[in-house]
Amino acid sequence: MNTTARRTEAPGQLEQNTIRRRGVGLRGYDRARAFHGFTLFAPDGKPDNKTVYLIDMEGNAVHTWEMPYAAGLTAYLTDRGTLFYNGNVPKPTTATYIGGVVMEVDWKGRVLWELKHPDHHHDGVRLRNGNVLLICAKALAPEIVSRVRGGRAGTEQENGRMDGDYLVEMTLGGKVVWVWRSWEQLDPVADGITAVQDNRDAWPLGNGISEMPDGNILLSFRNNSTVVMIERQSGAIYWKLGAPPLSGQHAPHLLPNGNLLLFDNGPHRLDHTFPYSRVLEIDPATQKIVWKYEDNPAWNFYSPRISNAQRLPNGNTLINEGSFGRFFEVTSGGDVVWEYVNPYFTGPPKAQHNRVARAYRYTAEEIARARAATG
Repeated sequence: MNTTARRTEAPGQLEQNTIRRRGVGLRGYDRARAFHGFTLFAPDGKPDNKTVYLIDMEGNAVHTWEMPYAAGLTAYLTDRGTLFYNGNVPKPTTATYIGGVVMEVDWKGRVLWELKHPDHHHDGVRLRNGNVLLICAKALAPEIVSRVRGGRAGTEQENGRMDGDYLVEMTLGGKVVWVWRSWEQLDPVADGITAVQDNRDAWPLGNGISEMPDGNILLSFRNNSTVVMIERQSGAIYWKLGAPPLSGQHAPHLLPNGNLLLFDNGPHRLDHTFPYSRVLEIDPATQKIVWKYEDNPAWNFYSPRISNAQRLPNGNTLINEGSFGRFFEVTSGGDVVWEYVNPYFTGPPKAQHNRVARAYRYTAEEIARARAATG
């Protein structure tokens, strides 16, 4: 399927949405070099999208899940073949950013369990021990707010409020078994907000979390452009990488080779004169970049928010340019071998968008296992 922008207005008029005008759906497919599979994504739910899509390599939607809540940024298939979903509950929630509920559903969309937390935002994952780990946020104490360096003065929330992140591990029954607080491990001055242009509504603004093979936690903070590794038993940060080279990054995770892969958004770079995005593979031992993808010229590829990247079994990398709903696969040499633009738009008529926080590629075997898990 190659869905392109089609003019529906009167003759002589153009489609006014830039992304639609440039074309949506499948944009290109190199069958010989692309990794064959199925791509899963949940378009940004604001205000009303509740559908998770699974598409084949031709861009055809081969399966959908209709969820009870709008998308709260992320959805992925678990090793058990279920769909883990971060949903967005209607306000009021205490966190500044969307979230509030996580759940798992089977292939047919049947809810297996659901867990709500008023402070949850951005990301949550199912741990190997069966519990759930959530990024949460609540108001920081005024004495901490006054010490947070950076950001635009006067952009705090009402009454000078600034939200701070903490992690919560919960059982599926809702019992809290572990809590980690960012303000106890980070320094408001040394780890302040990186860019002078950013708002001071939240610090350090967690946006991505994952469990590492050793059980420790990998956590990304956008407002201070920092990724940290947290020791589970003590809660101590034992590894940290900030700006530069990072800039507002998202979705870090460890690869089988032990390296770190992430989407480096680049809205306010400290080591370049203009914003652009790239995907980085970093050796944690040396903190050196061992592989990267960026466009040529670099500014052709840019998503200021959300986005992710996934290393595929054949060595290619699937990249989600989230702000524009563009998924593309590149070889290790940087050649684009597959491209698709999300055709499912939401939002008000004159400001519709097709944003996607994350996209993941799954093999036919993984999809078959998900189907079989439902019976």
